[in-house]
This record gives sequence, C-alpha cells and structure tokens, in this order.
Amino acid sequence: MRKYYGHGTVDVKPLTNEYPGIGNPDDLYDALGGIWCEYTCAPRLRKDWSKDNKTLGQCSVTAFLAQDIFGGKVFGIPREGGTFHCYNVVGNRTFDLTSEQFGDEVLDYSDNPEQFREVHFAREEKRLRYEYLKKSLKERSV
Repeated sequence: MRKYYGHGTVDVKPLTNEYPGIGNPDDLYDALGGIWCEYTCAPRLRKDWSKDNKTLGQCSVTAFLAQDIFGGKVFGIPREGGTFHCYNVVGNRTFDLTSEQFGDEVLDYSDNPEQFREVHFAREEKRLRYEYLKKSLKERSV
C-alpha cells in the first residue's frame, strides 16, 4: 500500500523512457518497493532497517533517482545531527517517496534548502548505493 507524501496528487510524467513501466511516482514507488534493501539504506540506519520499514535510510538515493526520471529539484528537511531528509519537487508538485519511514510525524515541506548530488555523492558509499538502486531499477524495468 502506498503511503508516501504526495501519493494520489502527483501527476508528473517521466522525462525519459529509460525505465519502461515507470510512468509516474506511484510506479517508481512500487518498483523500488522490491529493490530497497539493507544495502541501499544509509549505513547509520542499517541496524534498524526491515521490510516493514523499507523506506528507512533511502531518502537521498531515492530522491536523486526520482530526479533523474522526473526532473525537478531535490530539497532537504533539516534533521537532528545536521542531516537532511530528501524529497522531490517537480513544477508545483511535491512528493516524498520515503516519507513513511517517519510514521505519524508531520514533516514540513516548505522553505527547505535545495540538495545537490555533487555534495551527497562526494561520499562514495552514498554514490555506490545510488548506482546500485539505479542499476537494479533498470534491470527490473527491462
């Protein structure tokens, strides 16, 4: 069941046909549901990752992959410890494919700083997790 922020209100279409079967963010969420795993989770959160909380630690790699597919910008909600929770904005549509990891917590999607892949992927482990997610999605979409 899709529970992410923006579900049902986001009608953005892909900029590329590189991923057959991905026609909107719902399709991407559904496909990633079978790909997100402990490996694609942020290392600091891996001990808490489970199939019941599959979006835990997946935000930045997922948001940048969604940006590859749908365009737009990635923004980050400041979190404790100086980290950011990443989400997507395409045109005037906001969606966060990994928001369900926060349960009932209400996140503020307004006035957050833009996030850049060059900064996030300066950390090799994060770049490698993103590349794994992207490769797995391509293989699944063929």
